[in-house]
Amino acid sequence: MTDIARAARLVAEAPGGSDGPSGAALVKALKAGGILAARFTLAKLFEALVAIGRANLSAGRIFEGHVNAVKLLDLQGRACPDGLLGVWGADGPAPVRIEGDRLVGQKLFASGADTLDHALVTADLGGRPQLLLVDTHALRGRLHPDEWNVSGMKATASGRCDLNDLPMAEVERIGVPGDYLNEPHFQGGVWRYGAVQLGAMQALTAITAKQLETRGQEAAPLQAMRLRRMVTACETARLWLWQAAQAVERVDAAPEDAEAAILARLLVAEEAVALMTAMDQALGAASFAISHPAERIRRDLGFYIRQANPDGLALGSMARILADEGLRGRWIG
Repeated sequence: MTDIARAARLVAEAPGGSDGPSGAALVKALKAGGILAARFTLAKLFEALVAIGRANLSAGRIFEGHVNAVKLLDLQGRACPDGLLGVWGADGPAPVRIEGDRLVGQKLFASGADTLDHALVTADLGGRPQLLLVDTHALRGRLHPDEWNVSGMKATASGRCDLNDLPMAEVERIGVPGDYLNEPHFQGGVWRYGAVQLGAMQALTAITAKQLETRGQEAAPLQAMRLRRMVTACETARLWLWQAAQAVERVDAAPEDAEAAILARLLVAEEAVALMTAMDQALGAASFAISHPAERIRRDLGFYIRQANPDGLALGSMARILADEGLRGRWIG
């Protein structure tokens, strides 16, 4: 068994209640699987993201956040601290900023708020985001994972982080203001969580195929058509994501290569919706039972694909493609 397969098995077998394993149980499985300290080729990283997402989508989100943090530190030539890392970029009503020798503001969607060892957070400095590395031991009393009251992705515990009045002496600056937004590694990095979502799409397809076979319905024309739609949704997403990964992660990647990841990310969300629609038609009301293996995955995936401002992302991408001769030639011809 490969390290990736072992880690995925440990994640899938993590103990939990009716709503699945807790974030702590999933992180324990990731650490025991040795996957957090591993250094992968691009193909193996792609495989790992899909495999962990297939085993458990919340674990995949936590793992992808760790990979993202490692990537950002690598880009700045900074060694990674031990343990589980994550990136917290979403601001609360009071955006995080640096004021003198202290921070003010709050972060929302702080994935792994109760399980991370270190977090990369963004703080406004002169109108640009400054990356800061924070040891979460310095955040005791400031993390509120209990405020994560949503129906899906519960185990990520993506609650609020209060950074008001945190001394700058407690954090380490990484790079200079604005580095975080450099392409193709800002928007370009979205291929990674698309790969995690692909894993969940594959899991739902496998569950559907197994249940149709158990019912003796796999040869029914309409059921076979629905399963085919799910299979092609997964493969379409995989091909787009792999193309994006190869474009963004190559040594000489250019800022415009981020468009491949943006288009892939939008495509994955569309294909995931089509896949879940086909699954619901194939399995019917039975799959909405809390005990059904597809029920939590559907909730998690349905929530996870709801990115911020997808219309703006799509409009911005098309505007750049139409305005740039090279991009236009690549995507339109």
